[in-house]
Amino acid sequence: MMCFSDFPIPEDFPNYMHNSKIMEYFRMYAQHFDLLRHIRFRRVRVSKRPDFAATGQWEVVTESEGKQEAAVFDAVLVCTGHHTEAHLPLNTFPGINKFKGRYLHSRDYKDTQDFTDKRVVVIGIGNSGADLAVEVSQTAKQVFLSTRRGAWIFNRVGDQGYPIDTVAITRINAFRKKLLSHSMVSNFVEKQLNARFNHSHYGLKPKHRVFDQHPTINDDLPNRIISGRVLVKPNIQEFTETSAIFEDGTREDIDVVIFATGYSFSFPFLEGCVNVVENQIPLYKFMFPPDLEKPTLAFIGLIQPLGAIMPISELQCRWATRIFRGLNKLPPQCYMEADIKQKREAMAKQYVKSQRHTIQVDYIPYMDELACQVGVKPNLLTLFLSDPKLALEVAFGPCTPYQYRLRGPGKWAGARDAILTQRQRIIKPLQTRHVEEHLSAPSMPLLFKLVGAVAVLAIGFAYL
Repeated sequence: MMCFSDFPIPEDFPNYMHNSKIMEYFRMYAQHFDLLRHIRFRRVRVSKRPDFAATGQWEVVTESEGKQEAAVFDAVLVCTGHHTEAHLPLNTFPGINKFKGRYLHSRDYKDTQDFTDKRVVVIGIGNSGADLAVEVSQTAKQVFLSTRRGAWIFNRVGDQGYPIDTVAITRINAFRKKLLSHSMVSNFVEKQLNARFNHSHYGLKPKHRVFDQHPTINDDLPNRIISGRVLVKPNIQEFTETSAIFEDGTREDIDVVIFATGYSFSFPFLEGCVNVVENQIPLYKFMFPPDLEKPTLAFIGLIQPLGAIMPISELQCRWATRIFRGLNKLPPQCYMEADIKQKREAMAKQYVKSQRHTIQVDYIPYMDELACQVGVKPNLLTLFLSDPKLALEVAFGPCTPYQYRLRGPGKWAGARDAILTQRQRIIKPLQTRHVEEHLSAPSMPLLFKLVGAVAVLAIGFAYL
């Protein structure tokens, strides 16, 4: 799900890769496409040229080992993402300045050894907070997980052992979500999550619905809670010199505080080109500043998707480069600003107020939105008529990035095979021991195929 669309991850790599494996994949990709010779690892400063209104050009000043070098470029892609500056809201935690223990942001965490036999409180129950609580609890004397709202906890391992995103991020599920009400979909998913463990019993259930917050995904958290290694607590009311007092009035002695409170972003190297206010930046399709005289600046990966970010970033680049080359054009400024306003209002309506809920996107709708701009969105009706087998996998299988290489600019000859073999490649790294399989009835009988064909047609009409 997280690979680039024309370069599948090797089939022997694990589905959930260690960061070293991800780096290995990046290096393989860069070597395969001969990209390393174009990369300069340096500090950078970007500014408009004096004649920007006419040329759209940028002056880029790089610095390495005290030596500066300037160059002129026709366009700039800003690919720094949004995990850039640690958000450390100390002013919202009274008494933290007199706390005699240690406190740090999750960004500064390295390993568990520093927390051996310590009493640790982790503040925040996003993905970093949940991961840290689980990992630190392996060596700490006690871990307290402090949360203001609680969270719905998804597991990485989905139905039949498949990675959860390959089960959840499918076109048929996107169609269901579009067809059914927000409440109906939320009820269904919350029931599934509570079937695994009751979120109320574990002190995790939030007041908001499951899709009103960016999901927290963690297989191990309920195991650490039920074993007593992690205790879920409410928000911290104040700190003393040696303890934390929680909003329910309980007090716990604390040695270390870890703030898993997220990130903010800014672009100091872009001299006066964009303005970030409360972690919001007005960008058309989360990419283009609408008020530039020339569309030669684009932001890549400045989003928080319900899905993998790498395929989205790649498709953003495919569209941006077409804009830069004049193959596509942006709409008038007023249209772009209206689109920005509409997306911002929709986001505020769906999500609980939080600084991390300013750049949220749903994977398939946003990918399809970009794909329409590039001309690479898969056409299910055409596929059903020309290649029913492929159409079924595109509709019901994981929405992998290869779908956006089936047609249009940048079409890749290997896309069809990559889609049809993706399930085998998901299972491949798990099969390290041979298991005898007993013969059984076909997994997709004729009746199901016919029902599937009808569903594909319905989805096709929905996505036309």
